[in-house]
This record gives sequence, structure tokens and C-alpha cells, in this order.
Amino acid sequence: MKRSIKIVGTLGLLLAGNVVFAQKEKTVVADDNKSQEKSLLVQTKEQDLEAKKKAAAEEKASLPKPYNAKANAEKDIQALIVKAKKEKKNIMIQAGGNWCIWCLRFNQYVQTTPELKQLVDENYVYYHLNWSPDNKNEKVFAQYGNPGDTFGYPVFIVLDHNGKQIHIQDSAVLEENKGYSLEKVKTFFNTWKPTS
Repeated sequence: MKRSIKIVGTLGLLLAGNVVFAQKEKTVVADDNKSQEKSLLVQTKEQDLEAKKKAAAEEKASLPKPYNAKANAEKDIQALIVKAKKEKKNIMIQAGGNWCIWCLRFNQYVQTTPELKQLVDENYVYYHLNWSPDNKNEKVFAQYGNPGDTFGYPVFIVLDHNGKQIHIQDSAVLEENKGYSLEKVKTFFNTWKPTS
């Protein structure tokens, strides 16, 4: 009987050991599965990021480049003031650069949306003020309080027909999804058009 108890006890210990071993094996397998899932998730995120970068680069390449890094912004803005006085329009300065996809998107949006283009053409002389490593136009930007440092790009500087700064507009509030809101942009342009 003692021998049977020892055998049963030994078998019980072996079974318990096997259960513990099996549980540990399940834990190792589960950990391996989690590790593989994490690895696949990281790979998928990296592939998504690469696809987004490629799509953004293709979009940027297809859009018109309205900024001129070689332009003399001070001289150009003085000429715009003369023109704005003559035409009784305000001056809309879109500050940014050809490196900035949101700057290019805004330009394209205004140029290809007839009601926005008409609103701009009737009320503003428009200028693309370059900010890039090639030409930061530091003196001009300083004159308007360096709004790009605060808001990023594009940023809009609105001047009256005499060249007096009357508004700075953060472009982020005009965005909607991967573009711009028609109603918000119309409201912005309507708000700052000349009053007389």
C-alpha cells in the first residue's frame, strides 16, 4: 500500500510537473505570438508611413510652385502697395515655401476653386512670401512680427492698401481633413477684404 501511495504520489508530482511545464510552454508560445504580432504591427505602421510619404512626395511634385526664393520681397511688397492703392484692394501675403505641402495645397485650392479665385482677384493683390533655407527674408518677416515662428506655414499676413498690417491668420484653423474648408476660407477672405 505504501508503495502504491508512493507511485501515485510520484505520478501526481510528474503530472503536476507536466501541467506546470505545459503552462510555461503555453506562456512562452503566447509571448512569442505577442512578439510576432507586435513585430507585424510595427512593420505595417512602417509600410503605412512609407506609403504616406511617397503619396505626399508625389502630390507635392504635381502642385505648382508659387514661391520664388530669389525674389526681392521688400521691393515686391512696395510695388504691391502701389498697385493696391491704385486698385483699392488689400494685400494678401501667403508666407511659406515650395517645400511646404500645406502652402502648395492652399495655393492650388484657391486657384482651382472659382468662387475663391474670384473673391481673391476682386479684393486682394496676392503675394507668396518665401521662407526657405535659401532665403528666409528675415528683415521682411521681422517687420510683421515673425508670424511663422508662432503659427508655422503657411501663415497669412493681411495688409491694407497703404501697407499697414491689419491681420495675421494661422492657416491651421482653415484646414479640413487633408485640405481646406471652403466656408472657413471664404469667411477669412470676406472678413479682411477692403471695406470701401
